[in-house]
Amino acid sequence: MTLIKSISGIRGTIGGKTADNLTPIDAVKFASAYGAFIKARNNNKKDIKVVIGRDARISGKMISSLVANTLVGLGIDVVDLGLSTTPTVEVAVPMENANGGIILTASHNPKQWNALKLLNEKGEFLNGAEGEKILELAESEDFSFAEVDDLGNYSKDSSYLQKHVQAVLDLELVDVEAIKNANFKVVVDGVNSTGGIFIPALLKELNVECIELYCTPNGQFPHNPEPLKEHLTDISNLVVKEKADFGIVVDPDVDRLAIVSEDGSMFGEEYTLVACADYVLGKLGGGNTVSNLSSSRALRDVTQKHGGTYTASAVGEVNVVIKMKETNTVIGGEGNGGIIYPASHYGRDSLVGVALFLSHLANNKMSCKELRDSYPSYFMSKNKIQLTPEIDVDNILETMASKYANEDVNTIDGVKIDFADEWIHLRKSNTEPIIRIYTEAKSQQAADDLAVRFINEIKEIIA
Repeated sequence: MTLIKSISGIRGTIGGKTADNLTPIDAVKFASAYGAFIKARNNNKKDIKVVIGRDARISGKMISSLVANTLVGLGIDVVDLGLSTTPTVEVAVPMENANGGIILTASHNPKQWNALKLLNEKGEFLNGAEGEKILELAESEDFSFAEVDDLGNYSKDSSYLQKHVQAVLDLELVDVEAIKNANFKVVVDGVNSTGGIFIPALLKELNVECIELYCTPNGQFPHNPEPLKEHLTDISNLVVKEKADFGIVVDPDVDRLAIVSEDGSMFGEEYTLVACADYVLGKLGGGNTVSNLSSSRALRDVTQKHGGTYTASAVGEVNVVIKMKETNTVIGGEGNGGIIYPASHYGRDSLVGVALFLSHLANNKMSCKELRDSYPSYFMSKNKIQLTPEIDVDNILETMASKYANEDVNTIDGVKIDFADEWIHLRKSNTEPIIRIYTEAKSQQAADDLAVRFINEIKEIIA
């Protein structure tokens, strides 16, 4: 059982002992710290408002109630979107003129996990310094609750499903008419969370025939919720059986998007961003892009094809967004299927990704497989090593950087080693007690072999 405190929020497994897991006491403590931070940020004025929403996890209702009532106890007004998505809460914060937002979701983690993801008044994740301040407040428990006449107000708002969908439909580059005329048929795997509500609602507005798979939002994930190839055999088979144009897969909080081609093969979560960027850059006549260090070189290749500049950032949505703003990026994101489209908002959004992807297919009249085959072919291997307290991760990374000092080494986030035809990225996860090991090469075998080689080298260092 684990509790992870980071600048992006608090994440842990439900149950167990306080401070070791995400217990009700820990949820209240960190909600209190966030509320105190938001109050101080707004000079303790009255009428401070925070938007909250949750995915469909079994623990979601409990954690949401604890967080909402803690904020009310601090004198903060709460607008509760109920079952929602991470991007929907991000969109709702500025629409509500709120001072912040909290999303109750552990994203791709299994059902025993939950988390508090923390937003600022723009609906964007807090930066490093802001996150550190909240951790300090939680540690010191330096918060003061409101007296009875000054308690906050609590209200529910179920309108943001339609508001979010409409905001996507209103985007200039979402070609609604072309999509409606294409008569697409797709399968949607909502992993029994809120994607099973929101993605079909968007598709209905676009006249896309939708075959639902695991779209009941009961939090009983039917497979590992991380949208990787090895977890998606059911949708791959159903896409072929239904003769669908493609399949759509989202994670529990709907900020990661993976596509399955019409033959059941993986389009690849890495290539979701590549395809959407290709469409946007083509329509705009070029532009800059950003993705994190663990993302495919294919985005760089597509960006350069359109005359733009590609930049890599440290891993983490907030880091990608900072770099996107610095470089005036028109589209960016993360290779895990996270698409950030500033014309909408600065957050990973699978609804936006679906609409841009459908627009791309409708405009170029290729099949999903033909589109995938039109892009530079890179293959990735994503692995991890479980950590125990005695493992010195920093020593492992320093040893690797030193050993390969003659190669192109980047240490802004873990260690990335660029070889001529392949690369490897080693970093400690912000969300799980693991070392992530990502490799990319020009064949799956080469990517897998590179990963195995470095896993063995790491195990030697540990031993």
